[in-house]
Amino acid sequence: MNFVCYKDKILKALNSVVKGVASKTTMPILEGILIQTNDNEIKLTTYDLELGIEYTMECEVKEQGSIVVNATMFTEIIRKLPDSEINISVNENNLLTIDCEGSLYKLATMNPDEFPELPKIEIENSITLEQSALKNMIRKTIFAVSTEENRPIFTGCLFEVKNNKLNIVAIDGFRLALRTINIPVQVNDFKAVIPAKTLNEVNKILTDSFDNVKIGVSKNQAVFEMENCKIVTRILDGEFLNYSSVIPTTWQTRIRVERESLLNSFERISLIASSSIEKEKKYPVKVTVDIGKLTISCTNQTGEAKEEVFISTEGQNLEVGFNPKYFLDSLKAIDENEVFVEFGSNVSPCLIKSVDNNDYVYMILPIRLKGE
Repeated sequence: MNFVCYKDKILKALNSVVKGVASKTTMPILEGILIQTNDNEIKLTTYDLELGIEYTMECEVKEQGSIVVNATMFTEIIRKLPDSEINISVNENNLLTIDCEGSLYKLATMNPDEFPELPKIEIENSITLEQSALKNMIRKTIFAVSTEENRPIFTGCLFEVKNNKLNIVAIDGFRLALRTINIPVQVNDFKAVIPAKTLNEVNKILTDSFDNVKIGVSKNQAVFEMENCKIVTRILDGEFLNYSSVIPTTWQTRIRVERESLLNSFERISLIASSSIEKEKKYPVKVTVDIGKLTISCTNQTGEAKEEVFISTEGQNLEVGFNPKYFLDSLKAIDENEVFVEFGSNVSPCLIKSVDNNDYVYMILPIRLKGE
């Protein structure tokens, strides 16, 4: 095998596939990158038996072949080489040779026949979106995914295609994030829960462009296909929460507020709220709704803080406690200048919603205030 490529192109490919490399494994082959040539292109593949990534790029291929090399070592060497043309080949001793402007490295290799094949997916349902749209939806929901491994179904995002809309939902038991987009062509309804680990890597590879990404699902696998990259992942088993049944449809108090003002107030008050020597849950911030004014306050061993924000108010006055982090995460994921915040009672979930459309809903559970 022998090919020539520029550093920037192969480094982009390596950065795309490296997250598919197994970090803790008893199989050294899974710590490697499979490099294969095909006419005038090379294909890089990584696979940790749950997440597999393929990336194809054009280059000058002088001799066809395939090899597996340790991913970490190969990537770091390429990263530190001069910004120039790189000649990569395999010599008679099966050493991978990397030659660039006086820099010469030789790495041990592994047998490509031992590298496991990515699953062959029989796609049952699929949709095609612009990459920028999917990237935006993932970024604005994935922060609400659970990190509790005892509830594995909630460590991923639900992809639900229903009535020609794609809904992406994340839940961690204390909050819910829902984003919706219309699909312009007729598609079948389906749903699948994609691991957050996969979606984080998909999001890094997606571009803010109008280029398409195809999402296909089978019974237990999903695939994300872009022009030169394919990501294969398992689908999480289990029954996802019937999220639509837990989102309140009525409110007792609703405010309309400038998003940035509310965000800045929560950021400042979090300095006191998160500095408690006891767990944050025991010292939530208190949110008080009055006519035309929202007051956010916190008292703990560190000190006291109070923020006031001008709002438009409908309904009853209210006093309720919240973890400020959940408000911050939700507000940071919103692009609009103004939002509605809807409250039920002081023990009911609160909703953050769009003023103008139904593209998103964030639901946050309250925390009981001391003395209640």
